[in-house]
Amino acid sequence: MKRFKKKRFAFILIILFPLFISGQPARQLSLPGANDSLSLQQIIRQVTSSYPTVLKAQEAIKSADAAIGLARSGYYPDISGQAGYTRLGPGSKLSFPMLGTFELYPQNNYNAEIDVRETIYDFSKTSRNIKTEESGKTISEKSVELVKQKLDLVTVVSYYTLVYLQEALKIINVQLDNLNDHLAFIIKKKETGSATQYEILSTQVRISTAENQKVDIQSEIKTQQAILNSLLGFPVSTPLKVKQNLTLSNSVINPDSLVHFALQNRYEMIVAGLKEEHANLQLKLVKAQNNPELDAFLTGGIKNGFFPNLNELTPNYVAGVGLHIPIFDATRRKNNIKLANVEINELKQETEQTRRDISSEVYQNEASVAASLQKINQSNMQVKQAEEALDLAKVSYSSGAITNLDLLDAETSAAESKVNLLKAQTDYAVSLARLNISIGRPLY
Repeated sequence: MKRFKKKRFAFILIILFPLFISGQPARQLSLPGANDSLSLQQIIRQVTSSYPTVLKAQEAIKSADAAIGLARSGYYPDISGQAGYTRLGPGSKLSFPMLGTFELYPQNNYNAEIDVRETIYDFSKTSRNIKTEESGKTISEKSVELVKQKLDLVTVVSYYTLVYLQEALKIINVQLDNLNDHLAFIIKKKETGSATQYEILSTQVRISTAENQKVDIQSEIKTQQAILNSLLGFPVSTPLKVKQNLTLSNSVINPDSLVHFALQNRYEMIVAGLKEEHANLQLKLVKAQNNPELDAFLTGGIKNGFFPNLNELTPNYVAGVGLHIPIFDATRRKNNIKLANVEINELKQETEQTRRDISSEVYQNEASVAASLQKINQSNMQVKQAEEALDLAKVSYSSGAITNLDLLDAETSAAESKVNLLKAQTDYAVSLARLNISIGRPLY
């Protein structure tokens, strides 16, 4: 029972802590009752639909939609309106003999107009900008799935750890019941002189050890419940229970193609490839930043000040076209191209690093699954042997061939073998989930 040490669970907490900062949504789970147990499928669906990091990643998609709309605005005219009044003084007049006196300009000036400016052709600057922003949206969409993939792994580890602890607590409770029964029986035997104080003390020590192990298990159960409650959005003190679901069937694909399958389906690789494409689009956009731009403009409205009736409001307009050609931009385009090329090279190296990491991860998880299967077979054999030894010990104890302490040793070995089997089954379930996630296969 020494396997109930806290080091294993401390490691899990280290993995989970960074994530605690993070279609149509799935149906929200209500707080479970005292006798309700949640399945892994229910928990994963709840976590991946409501956890803050997922919702934050989904907001990035909305931001990308806005960026695309902003890029498309280059195809639309820019329209504005303005109106004003201006008083000029002193007034100027000009007199002609026989003709009279004329005002050179009105002192009260009124003006209202609408200005329209439209880009006729910008030599692909707008289209490249749109493609770049659409690429950013695709990255955001895949990033949501990547966040869910990581949450799946965290949830699986915590779920199966809680399954293991729940079942281990049942086993140790049975062991404590047996030890207390033995203690009561030995105390009665001592009263008749057929047992010694040493047997009583030895049994009490075993009970104390088992009680300490039970306290550790109960503490770890609360820890795992708090972790799952945090993932699910429940109050951390909710007495959560999970269903025992230690799947022992290997559902992965042919081992010979695991790495190839992973490199085709892992969201890390997909996102890495999309980032490279995005960087290349950025480079094309930078190269187009100094392209000429052909614009048209139109201003129409009413104002006074036109000869000969200077004070009469008169419709008027101004229209034209213009060509803007950058000649020298102080080397900005040249240096931006250099930066874009550097980013492309960096992303290529990141993609290669991701490929190596995934290949190593798949290989390690595949080895863990194989090792866990071997441990299950060995643990099954140990349980069978321990139970047979316990049956023989009970017979021998009844005939007086062994002492009470020998029987307790046999019972302890049987209990430990069951815990070891449970541990091997839990490790296998976690390893299999890790392998499926590492090759990019969804758990549900």
